[in-house]
Order: sequence, then structure tokens, then C-alpha cells
Amino acid sequence: MSTVDLHAKIPNNVGLADDPKLRRALERWQPQYVDWWREMGPAGLDTSEVYLRTAVSVERGGWANWDYVKMPEYRWGIFLTPQMQQSLIHVGDETGRPSWESVPGEHRNALRRIIVTQADTEPASVEQQRLLSGLAPSLYDLRNLLQVNVEEGRHLWAMVYLLHKYFGKDGREEAEGLLLRRAGDEDHPRILRTFNSPCDHFLSFLCFTTFTDRDGKFQLAALAESAFDPLARSCQFMLTEEAFHLFVGETGMERVILRSAELAKADPNGDAQAQGGIGLDTLQRAVNYWFSNCLDLFGGEVSSNAASYFASGLKGRFREGARYADHVALEGMYPLEVVEDGKIVTRDIPLRRAMNELLRDDYIADCQKVVDRWNRRLQDIDSPFRLQLPHRRFHRHQGIYAGQCFDPAGNPIREETFEANRDRWLLSAADNEYIRSISAPVREPGKFAHWINPPGKGVGGKPIDFEYVRN
Repeated sequence: MSTVDLHAKIPNNVGLADDPKLRRALERWQPQYVDWWREMGPAGLDTSEVYLRTAVSVERGGWANWDYVKMPEYRWGIFLTPQMQQSLIHVGDETGRPSWESVPGEHRNALRRIIVTQADTEPASVEQQRLLSGLAPSLYDLRNLLQVNVEEGRHLWAMVYLLHKYFGKDGREEAEGLLLRRAGDEDHPRILRTFNSPCDHFLSFLCFTTFTDRDGKFQLAALAESAFDPLARSCQFMLTEEAFHLFVGETGMERVILRSAELAKADPNGDAQAQGGIGLDTLQRAVNYWFSNCLDLFGGEVSSNAASYFASGLKGRFREGARYADHVALEGMYPLEVVEDGKIVTRDIPLRRAMNELLRDDYIADCQKVVDRWNRRLQDIDSPFRLQLPHRRFHRHQGIYAGQCFDPAGNPIREETFEANRDRWLLSAADNEYIRSISAPVREPGKFAHWINPPGKGVGGKPIDFEYVRN
């Protein structure tokens, strides 16, 4: 299983050469995928050469190879973390028993639903970001965008492999459906609301990779605890790539934040936008918009499905083995804040039914660490501005807070109050129009748009002024 076949039509370490039926099925799906990529992948770059990393091994320190690649020629592969020994279930009612190498019949529908939902997010993000290749503020940033895109494509391949190998005809049909839905399409939208939201300028991309890809980190980590061993090992390898996506978002946002703070200090009225940058208040609205959208991705605060997934061992908590002693969670309650008669009160719910909320708690804490780092950098340059995460109740469309209105501090408000302040709290049409107006692409090596600082160093061992994308 750990041997990597790099010369196969589909590079893999899952033994496709020894499974002709599965190999043929995936090779029939491959041209459909390439057609989708050409239609919905990064626009206008078919002939460009991009300095990308490609997975060539799953071993630590040797899993990626750097070289120039033309986007349609990128070789997407299927890689699972090697199984070193018989793994055991370590979450839910069957804790301690051997992990599943095949899909138990009683969990077939639930597992398929979990895999398809995760898989659907991967092509969706590529579609959302399709036009950003024409708005990148530097060759360095363009390369990072394209690296994220090809890795989202590889994550799709990981999930499609599971569908084809373990779910028969149903799995093959689901795999085809993943290439038929489109982000934002009214008739055939992506499954989750956040992945139908516009991502139409680079600031939104940096927020997306900070907040939405961070949701991916926590969802993949929860699935990496699964009793279904092939899913667990697929997600373990995907997390390796996901870490780079978070780096792109966190460091990219920091570069924008510091540049805006510098421009604000240079303006008599403290207005970065008057100096051709992005206003600090606009940055706060971008954080509010993307963070609140991503909170919905964790599902309902009280969930019988989440309880069932945990009990069955389909999905665990974040770093289940390292952080928890009790892996059954039959006892214990979770204090949940709810709105009753216009007031916030706390109600205890069974721990298993709060598994979505526990994962959301960890996500929020991780996001807060990022914002704290940004604020320390603002402090370092003597800027008085500070960013804040809005409350988890703000601007929600899923769960117990959906259909209710709250201000960014989480206080209940009337709908008319929210609407009166919408453009003050969330990215507005005017914000998006302005950001696009200053988003002329920069294509000279080592040069950067006026509204973003250069990075501290290049990527892949190359200098900042390296020609990361060349025609």
C-alpha cells in the first residue's frame, strides 16, 4: 500500500495496478474531470507554466516535488497515509475493536453522505476562485492560488477513489454528480451554502483560505478519526496539504492588514482607502462575512446525526486520541446558549448531541489565535486598529440561531436594526466594487500591488522575485 506508482496514468499508492476494474473505472472518470477543470478551473492559464509542488510520496519530508507544470498537465494522484499496523476504532460505541476495511452495510448511506458532502466542497472552491487568476496582486500570490486550486482537485480525487472502490454503482453516480454541480448555480448548486457564495476578489480568497479552509482542517481531522480506515487515512494525508492553504490565508491577510495600517497612518484622516489601499473597516467586514459563513459549515448546535456519527465511530472530535480520555461520551452535558423570549439563557444538552458544537468551539478558538497574531503585528507597528471575530450567533443561516438577528457582539436585535447596519457589518456591494477596482493583476517578478505588502520570503526555497508563473 505504501509503494507509490508515479508512472501510472493516475499516480497512486493504493495499488490500482492490482485492481483492473477499479483502475478502468477511475480512468473513465479522469477525462470527465479534465474537461471540468478546463471549463471551471483557473481561467486563462492553459499555456502558462506554474512553479508547483506535486505529491510524489507520502513519507515525511519527501511527499512533494517542485517544478514548472502547465495547469492542464498537472498529474493528480490518489494517496493514502500508509497503514503500519492493524488500526483500532478509537471513538464511539465500538472503541477498541478493529477498524473497518470495508463499509458495514448499516453505515453505508451515512458514510456515503459524509464522503459526498466533503468531496463536493473541493471542486466548489475551485469554481468559486476561477476568475481570481486575473486579479492576483503578484506572481507569488498567483502561484499560491494555483497551488491551492490543484490541491483541492487532488482532494476531490481522494474522495472519488473512496466512492468508486467502496460504494459500487451508487458511488460511481455520486462521483459523476460531483462534476455536474456548480458553485452558485441556481439550478445545480453545490451542497453547502458557503460554497455557493461569490469569491470574486483576492481579499475574499485570503479570507476563504483563512476561515473556510480552516473549517476543512477541522472537518478532515474529525474524519481522520473515523472507524472506516480508508477514509481516515485519506484525510490524514489531505491535512498535510490543507496546512499550506491556511498559511496562504493567514500570511496573505497579514500582509494586507499591515499595508492598510501603514497607509492609514500616512493619511491625514487615517483612511487607507484614500491612499489607494483597502480600508481597515472593510477588512473587519470581510472577516465578519467569511467567518460567520464558515460557522454554518459545522451543522446544527443540537444534532441527532452528529450523535449517531460519533456513536457509530464514523466521525470523532478534533484530535480525539490526544485530547480526550473518554472516547464514548455517554455521560456529560454541554452548556448551550439559546434564545428564549428574546433573552439569552443556558440549557444543558447531552454531550453526544453537541458534537458539532464541540468542533465549532475548537474552530473558533483556532480562528481567535490567528486574529490575535494579526493584532500583535498591528501593535508592533504602533497601529491602534484591532480586528475582532464576531460572535458565533452573528449572521447565521444554519442551526438554532438561523432566522434570528444579532449584532456582532451576539446581542439579539430586531431585523430592521440588522438591515440598517448590514453594510456597516458585512462586505457590501460598494466594498466589493472598490476592491475589484484596485485589483489590476501584477505580473512582473518581485513586484506587488499597492494594497498588499510583499511576503517575508519566497516559497519552495525560491526568492521573492522568482518567476513563479511564466508564459
